[in-house]
Amino acid sequence: MYYDFLIVGAGLFGSVFAHEMKQKGNKCLVIDKRDHIAGNIYTKKISEINVHMYGAPIFHTSNEKVWKYVNRFSEFNNYINSPVAIYGDEVYNLPFNMNTFSKMWGISTPKQAKEIIDRQIQNARDSLSYNEDAENLEQYVLATVGKDIYEKLIKGYTEKQWGRPCSELPSTIIKRLPLRFVYNNNYFNDRFQGIPEEGYTAIIEKMLEGTDVRLNTDYKEFVKKYEKSEEITWGKVLYTGMIDEYFDYCFGPLEYRSLRFETEVLKDTDNYQGNAVVNYTAADVPYTRIIEHKHFDVNAAEVSGTVITKEYPMTWDSSVEPYYPVNNEKNSEIYKKYRSLAKENPNVIFGGRLGSYKYYDMDRVIEAALNLAAVN
Repeated sequence: MYYDFLIVGAGLFGSVFAHEMKQKGNKCLVIDKRDHIAGNIYTKKISEINVHMYGAPIFHTSNEKVWKYVNRFSEFNNYINSPVAIYGDEVYNLPFNMNTFSKMWGISTPKQAKEIIDRQIQNARDSLSYNEDAENLEQYVLATVGKDIYEKLIKGYTEKQWGRPCSELPSTIIKRLPLRFVYNNNYFNDRFQGIPEEGYTAIIEKMLEGTDVRLNTDYKEFVKKYEKSEEITWGKVLYTGMIDEYFDYCFGPLEYRSLRFETEVLKDTDNYQGNAVVNYTAADVPYTRIIEHKHFDVNAAEVSGTVITKEYPMTWDSSVEPYYPVNNEKNSEIYKKYRSLAKENPNVIFGGRLGSYKYYDMDRVIEAALNLAAVN
């Protein structure tokens, strides 16, 4: 059996690419080391509720082409992401908006909020000798949003997420967090937003329809078994796994952060927390957030019981899944070496979050996979 493409990884990137290649008349084989397709957007039914098994991927985009593309595989509901944050016994809306500021300071107008924030920013800049090129996340945040927001809503959460003090983190990882002086709890600014009504796994199933898929299959073991055999042969490889692992860590391992998920079926309550996503920003709470899956789907409101998932950040090692690349200077230099090595073999293409050592939102994953498919 000959395949034009051996695609390593049945997640979103690999599945979009496989679908597009099949449309072009190419024969693809998709392999994945897990026992399921859909990678980190894998969903399955538990107690009649679509449960996101690896967190809460909320689809959002301003790219109309990508939105129309993904809607070919599923209808989306009108879910709007409006998370809340709990700090001790205080509850705040996210992103940082007038609802947040009103609760935090007992004020009601943008002018009042700006005056408090500006005063705190000036105090921080005076004491920190702040400059715009500050590498230190703590200094950057104090000097751009002030002490109260930093200490209650950013510090503990961020230090749990990355496993180190904010004073040792680069400011670049948090520059996406805006201040909004309006009463609007919509987390994203994107024009299109929602959750697939049948779950993300159903989307991937449709993308891979008619394509050969092998699960519980490790790439290196597969190659070792078939590279000298005529039973299965292939042309190019799309590799969406860890680029450093592909090259046997010859330049050293790249760093990641991982997550541990604890999912519970609660039969004695129909509504555990009143919101799909609740962040816990205090350092003394070991998890960063709790997801209550039924709130993603209005059709699940009448289902008895509920399902929640707690997310615990953790140090990554080879026994757990890598989730977030640690894009500091050290890792960037290592990644450049692997990218240079990758260019020496044009028959192996690296893509996706792990292959590119870059965190992607889902719309960017689809866009990148479509662009890659267009030139192959």
